[in-house]
Order: sequence, then C-alpha cells, then structure tokens
Amino acid sequence: MPGYAPPVADERTALTAYLAHQRRALRATAHGLTDGQARMAASASELSIGGLIKHAGRCEDFWTDLVLQQQRGLQRKPDETLADVLAAYAEAAERTDAVIAGVGDLGQAVPVPRGVPWFPEEVGEWSVRWVLLHLIEETARHGGHADVIRESIDGATLYPLLAAAEAWPDPWFQPWERSFKTPVSMISGVVGR
Repeated sequence: MPGYAPPVADERTALTAYLAHQRRALRATAHGLTDGQARMAASASELSIGGLIKHAGRCEDFWTDLVLQQQRGLQRKPDETLADVLAAYAEAAERTDAVIAGVGDLGQAVPVPRGVPWFPEEVGEWSVRWVLLHLIEETARHGGHADVIRESIDGATLYPLLAAAEAWPDPWFQPWERSFKTPVSMISGVVGR
C-alpha cells in the first residue's frame, strides 16, 4: 500500500480514506514491538504506543455510539497484550466504517453530550461529517505522539515501518528491521510502563 491516501471521488470517500490512512500510520508505529515496548513511556510524557492505540479505538467507539445515539459501557481488560489492543482497534475501525457506510447524509445531526467540560455548551449538535473530521484529527494527533515515542524506543520512523509491515518493494525506503540495540529510552533513564 502506498504511503498516502488514495485518490478520492467524493466527500465520503475522502473522509473515510483519510481516516483509514491515519489509522494505518498509527498501527504502523506498533510494528515489531514487544508487549513491554508497547507499554513504554519512552518520552517526557506518560504516553505509550499501546495506550495511544487503545485510546484511539475507544474514541472511535465513543463517537460511533454518538452517531448511533446509543451508549455502551467502557470495557476494561487487565493484562492486555499489544495484539489485544490492535484487535480491539481494528474492531472499532470496522464498526465505525460500517456505521458511516449506513449513514445516508453526512449532514445528519449528532447530539453533543451535555456536562462534558471540553464540549461547548452553546452547540447542540454536530454533523456526522464533523465527527469524521474530528476522528481524522484525533487519530493524526495521536499518530504524531506515537511517532515520537517509537523513535525514542528504537529509532524507527514511519515509512520504514510501513515498508516492513506491508512488505513494500524497496526502491526508496529500507524496511525497518528489528535491532537488538539498547533502546534510547533505557539509555536516558526513562522507565517504561
């Protein structure tokens, strides 16, 4: 798969293609990590790649529930593996895609939850279009966080990770390969979670 979103013919395809592209980039940051590395807070924050992917999946579930005007409880699972987190993220993405495919009008109203301090009180509803744009923004923001964390763990960057994860032909990028060097985060004394 190329490193960019594919050409698009219409608004719905553009929004879903860009969301899929951002998901792919976020997932790629986890390529080749162990469960322990996926839990590492390898930067100045407490964020980890596994935690960011879990958060992105929960965000998709939350916003998809709003589109459907339903509410589900948050499901926590102790001792999750990276594979568990990636599978849950894939399920959330599939559910979002299925719900969006079933929406006839991207202008459909989505009620703004009340009593949440970061949601504006003066806005009563968003559109499905707004929700998709927000999911793209949220996924891209956390993908950037994950890029920094991954580079702190073992020096890996996005395009070599994508090339390795997707077995790209190799005219431009040397695909990432596991290195058994000491992670930068361990050298600097950052303890992972």
